[in-house]
Amino acid sequence: MREYTSAPTFTVMDHENAVLSVFAHAESNPDRVMYSRKESAGWVDVTAEDFAALVTGVAKGLIAIGVRPGDRVALLSSTRFEWSLLDYAIWAAGAASVPIYESSSPDQIRWIIEDSGAVAALVETAAHASSFAGDGIPYTLKRILTIDDDAVGTLIKDGRSIDDGEVFDRVLALTAEDLASLVYTSGTTGRPKGCILTHRNFLSEVRALLAASIGDVARPGNSVLMFLPLAQVLARAVSLAMFEAGATQVHLPDFGVITSEFERFQPTTILGVPRVFEKVRGGAARKAVSGGRLKRRIFEFAEDTAIAWSEASDNDDLSLRLRFERALADMLVYSKLRASLGGHCWWAISGGGALVPSFGHFFRGIGVPVYEGYGLTESTAAHCANIPGAQKIGTVGKPLGGNSVRIAADGEIELHGSVVFGGYWRNEKATAEAFDDGWFRTGDLGNLDEEGYLTVTGRKKDLMVTAGGENVSPGPLEDRLRAHPLVSQAVVVGDGRPFVGALLTVDPQEFEEWKSLHGKPSEASVIDLRDNEDLRGDLQDAVDDANTVASHTTSIKRFVILDRDLTEADGDLTATLKIKRRVVTERFADDIASLYRRG
Repeated sequence: MREYTSAPTFTVMDHENAVLSVFAHAESNPDRVMYSRKESAGWVDVTAEDFAALVTGVAKGLIAIGVRPGDRVALLSSTRFEWSLLDYAIWAAGAASVPIYESSSPDQIRWIIEDSGAVAALVETAAHASSFAGDGIPYTLKRILTIDDDAVGTLIKDGRSIDDGEVFDRVLALTAEDLASLVYTSGTTGRPKGCILTHRNFLSEVRALLAASIGDVARPGNSVLMFLPLAQVLARAVSLAMFEAGATQVHLPDFGVITSEFERFQPTTILGVPRVFEKVRGGAARKAVSGGRLKRRIFEFAEDTAIAWSEASDNDDLSLRLRFERALADMLVYSKLRASLGGHCWWAISGGGALVPSFGHFFRGIGVPVYEGYGLTESTAAHCANIPGAQKIGTVGKPLGGNSVRIAADGEIELHGSVVFGGYWRNEKATAEAFDDGWFRTGDLGNLDEEGYLTVTGRKKDLMVTAGGENVSPGPLEDRLRAHPLVSQAVVVGDGRPFVGALLTVDPQEFEEWKSLHGKPSEASVIDLRDNEDLRGDLQDAVDDANTVASHTTSIKRFVILDRDLTEADGDLTATLKIKRRVVTERFADDIASLYRRG
C-alpha cells in the first residue's frame, strides 16, 4: 500500500484556541484537581479555579511588561509546574511561546532568540539567565525573568494595574490560525529551524489523541507523570491533551530517578522514551540475577512467557498451557513489575525512538501494553499511533483521525493532515524543500501494510553504502543494540567501508552492577576493561541480537567500546537524545579506523 487516510474524528472551529480550556474548566469544574505541584511543605493540589487565576495574573504581568498580541516569548526551563503555567499565560496574553531546552548552549540560545525575535525570556535559573548576558545576545528582549527568583510572583505583581478584561479580550481574539508556538528542531545536521505551529495544529493533535481509544485514560481523577522535557513537542502535546480532558498532572524534572518514583505517584499512564521501559525491564532482570539461580530462572521463564503470550494473542492462538503459564508468571513476577510502575497503570506511551518488538511483547504480556507512535515536531507530535484495540507491535500504528500518510517512490514517508505545520519560520527555501504538493516530506523511510499500519525502516540521510554496494540503514541496528542493558549508546558505521561496524558505549549504572556480578575490581573503568573477554562477550550478545534484523552482508562484523558515554553535555547528542552522527564520527575517527585495521 502506498497511501492511507484515517477519517476525521473531531472538529476545530475557526474561533477556537488552545487556551480557552483553562477558563472552561474553571467555570464548569472549579474544584477539579488539574495539577499537583511541589512546594517546600510538600505536594499541593492546584484546582481548575486556582490555575485559571494564576494564568490570568501572569498574563496580566506579561501585558504590563509590553508583550503584545503576536509577540514571541522564550521559555527555557526543565519540566515543572511553572512551565505549563507560563505556556498557557503566554497564550492568554495573545503571544506565542518559543520553548528552549534547558541544556541548550549559549550559542543555540542566541540563535533561537535572534531568529524568533522573542521580546521576553522566562528562564528557570540564574545560570540560564546568564546565558543572555554574553556579547551578541539580541536586545529585542524587554525583560528576562527567572523562575527560581519568583518570576511568577513578579509578573503577578507587575500586572496588578491591568484589568482582567484585557486578558479575556486577547484570549477571545486568538483564532485557530494564529501562531501558538515556534518549536525549534533539534538541529542534528545544522542550525535548528523554527516550526510554525498554530492553535489549530495543537488542538488537532489534542483532539485526535482524545478521540482515539488511547485517550480513554485521560479522565478526571486519573493521573500522569510528566518527566520528558516539555520543550519537546511530544511531551507538550500529551500534557495539553491531559489538561483538556481534565486529568491530573505531576511534573518531575529528574529523568534519572523516574523509575523509582512510579510507586509513589501511582500514575494511570506513563509517557516515556524506549530507554525508560528498557530500564524498568533491566532493573527487574538485575534483581533476578542478584537473587541467585532460582530467581534468575523464574524471571527468564516469566519473560519468555510474556513474549510468547503476546505473540500468540496476535494470532488468537492462546493455548490452555500458555494461559496457565502466564497466570503462574503473573503471580510470581508480573504483579511485582506492575507494582513497580505504581500498580495503577493502564498502559504506557513510547515515543522519541523505536522500542524493540520483544520489549513491546514483554510489556503487553505483563499487562501494561506500551503503545508506540510516530511523528515529528513538524507534525505537532503524533501523526500515527498504535492504540488499544488496534496495535501491531513493530509498527508505529495507523494515522490518527484526520491524518494521511503515503510512501513516496523512493520509500520516503510523507504526511498530510491538520496537525502538519505550515512551514519554517523565516525560511522559505527550507519550507519549499519540505513539501511535495502539500505533503510534508519527513526524511524517514518506511512502508505501509494492507491495513494502513506504518513501519519506519530508517532515516533517509543516514543511509550508508558499503564498499560492496550494500545499502545499510543504521537506525534499526542501533535501536536493537540500545535495548541491551549494558549498552547506553550505539553508532553504526560502514559508509564506503568493506563491512559494517559499531561504536558502543557502556551504561554507567549497569557497568557497576556488571563488575560486581563478574568479580571485577570496583575501581576498574570502562577503558580498563574494554578488551576484557567477559565484557566483550556480553556486548557480542547485544551485537548478535541486533544482527537478527539484518542480512548477513549488512550485519555488524566488529565493534569497539568507546572510553566514555555519548552525552548531550559533550555535544554528541541533541536535547532529544538523537545522535549527532557527523560529530560522533569525527570525534571518534581513530576508533572507527581501528575497526578496519584489525585483521
